[in-house]
Amino acid sequence: MSDKIRWGLIGLGVISRKFAKGLAFVPDAEIYAVASRSQEKADAFGAEFGATKCYGNYEDLAKDPNVDVAYIGTPNNYHLPQTLLCLKAGKHVLCEKPFAVNAKEAKAMIDCAREESLFLMDAFWTRYFPAMYKLRELVAEKVIGDVMLVTADFGGRGPVVPEKRHFNPDLAGGAMLDVGSYCIQFASMIYGKPPTDIASQVAIGETGVDELSVLVFKYSDYEMAALTSAIRLTTPHEARVMGTEGYIAIPDFWHPSELTVVRSGQAPELLRFPYEGEGFQFEAIEVGDCIRAGLTESPVYPLDETLTIMETMDRIRADWGMRYPFEQ
Repeated sequence: MSDKIRWGLIGLGVISRKFAKGLAFVPDAEIYAVASRSQEKADAFGAEFGATKCYGNYEDLAKDPNVDVAYIGTPNNYHLPQTLLCLKAGKHVLCEKPFAVNAKEAKAMIDCAREESLFLMDAFWTRYFPAMYKLRELVAEKVIGDVMLVTADFGGRGPVVPEKRHFNPDLAGGAMLDVGSYCIQFASMIYGKPPTDIASQVAIGETGVDELSVLVFKYSDYEMAALTSAIRLTTPHEARVMGTEGYIAIPDFWHPSELTVVRSGQAPELLRFPYEGEGFQFEAIEVGDCIRAGLTESPVYPLDETLTIMETMDRIRADWGMRYPFEQ
């Protein structure tokens, strides 16, 4: 491996552009190659971000021997084939969330990475923000006592455009896989285990995807989570971890820059964690650190947890009777 970890970006839409901007804050990383289904788009994106190679197809990027790790930033239903393409070509992979459409796909991706002894990570950037490291530390130290309830909401209202990914079942659309997955992984991060019992209410829209849902998870008699996701409703985007001795509030929890710790009988304590850009650099730093250490998965967000979260979302969709047209 060279002094810099050489990234190859597959799919050059909005999220890949944000990730590319985040890599500018990672000293030992460079955008070596970019790939799109359009050569013109690849050339324009590559020129903007200084890529050495610009490909008009994904296969050539996967075969490029100078690419160390591939970032998959395409729509949800393409994550499986493109991740397998890169892994089988010997590339480490960071795959954008949701990692896969369902647990069957996620397992195939994880199995392939393990067979090839390559690094693979679900790109839940939330896990790697400095504020999240501090939150996990506070919870582990029982600063707020024993955690009994986690709440999180993530929703935004936009126009219904059936052909776009949020509302398109052919692209594995819907609120839960998109924004709701943030809430589910947040609860998983705090409790460190899947729920034993799940109750939910959902509004399925005219295109056949979930537009609003409320989930209630139970982990034990005194461990619960209440989670809301929506693509037809704007919500505060706040999470709270509530314990027997207080609570911690995390505004904009999916890309946090501060925490407020409220303990019984004490004034609230505001902890700030400013960062440059939007914060995509933190997951890229984690990938680089793991690869240089010879790890094939992140200890902060191991692949078994990724699979468990996909199984939880499968279970919820089964309760709703909601399947995507391409699912077997």
